[in-house]
Amino acid sequence: MTKNYQTKTTQTSALAVPEQVSVAMEEIAEDMREGLLALAVGAGLQVMQQLMEADVTAACGAKGKHNPDRAASRHGTEAGSVTLGGRRVPVTRPRVRATDGTGEVAVPAYELFNSTELLGKMAMERMLGGLSTRRYPVGLEPVGGAVEEASRSTSKSAVSRKFVAMTEHALGDLLVADLSELDLVALMIDGVHFADHLCVVALGIDVDGTKHPLALVEGSTENTTLVRGLLVGLRERGLDVTQPILAVLDGAKALTAAVKEVFDHPVLARCQIHKLRNVRDHLPEKMRGPVTKRMRAAYHADSALEAQALLEELARELDKTHPGAAGSLREGLAETLTVLRLDLPPTLARTLRSTNAIESMIGICREHAKNVKRWRDGQMALRWCAAGMVQARTQFRRVNGHLHLPALRAALERHVAGQTVDADCNTQDVSAA
Repeated sequence: MTKNYQTKTTQTSALAVPEQVSVAMEEIAEDMREGLLALAVGAGLQVMQQLMEADVTAACGAKGKHNPDRAASRHGTEAGSVTLGGRRVPVTRPRVRATDGTGEVAVPAYELFNSTELLGKMAMERMLGGLSTRRYPVGLEPVGGAVEEASRSTSKSAVSRKFVAMTEHALGDLLVADLSELDLVALMIDGVHFADHLCVVALGIDVDGTKHPLALVEGSTENTTLVRGLLVGLRERGLDVTQPILAVLDGAKALTAAVKEVFDHPVLARCQIHKLRNVRDHLPEKMRGPVTKRMRAAYHADSALEAQALLEELARELDKTHPGAAGSLREGLAETLTVLRLDLPPTLARTLRSTNAIESMIGICREHAKNVKRWRDGQMALRWCAAGMVQARTQFRRVNGHLHLPALRAALERHVAGQTVDADCNTQDVSAA
């Protein structure tokens, strides 16, 4: 019985790989003293040269042997460069020309190693990790003194250009991505400041519990026009705005107004953590702890009616001594109980009673941009914010309680249906009167 499956190969590209390659150890003996990685780099460069020669042989035939049917011929060599460990390294590349005079023929191995896409990705990853452009060479892998001395594209300006190009690409992809396939059940919107620039960002949660960075827009304040433009952009990119959706917001009136304008059936929920902070800011230090404790107990009540009764009682007690805190507590009180009113399982309710999910993404954006000392313009803020959002997406996990999200979809539909019935009854009462 023959094991044919062991001899089958998968062709992933036009790259011709020789069956055997040899390495001249005397040429890389010096690299041995600099460590295993430097040795591997020296050997790898020799292997790359043999791969390029194999491609030339495949196109032109064996060297020194006449072949009247060949489609290309050797045309000498010239200086080139390849990407290696976050830098550009000079190499000698072979040239091949078509025999029919149509011009030069590409050498697949050289085209593969010559790509600068990996170089840009590495620059972006290192800068988002906190490495400055001045210290970029310090963060590169040791590849041997000879290679490092001959390498280039590691200067401050070169790294900066690569980072700008990659972040512009990340921003463009984020702003044009097709959203027609997304089935969102929850939406969060918040703002993040970069010096004098404000970026308003949107995060969606689909019915599977996956978090999706949706879009961002730059402005000076979270005004209704700015947020409406962001949400209209989502609609134009295919996001379904006709289904009921839970919008978890921090209480800014501009956000609420814009969501109501763009979405057909939004169910608004106020972040309970923001409400706790707002009320605490109106209280003296000695009262903050007890009031916070009572508010938390109300938010964890068995029903929305019970929670509302407890919070209204607390507001009445604060009316005389701290009317500002009482007014802050009453403002948007019903929306802070939306998640409780939907009667969601505790694990999912804990996820949706605050804007922690989007604030976690914003925290990653801030962390990546902490070393930036000079913000030139709003476009720079957008690029850094978009890069942070893309990086945050790689760290996302499904939200806690994601198995109960179909129950949230059903609860939203019941809630919207109930609001529609109430609105029809009120209309009939007004007509009768």
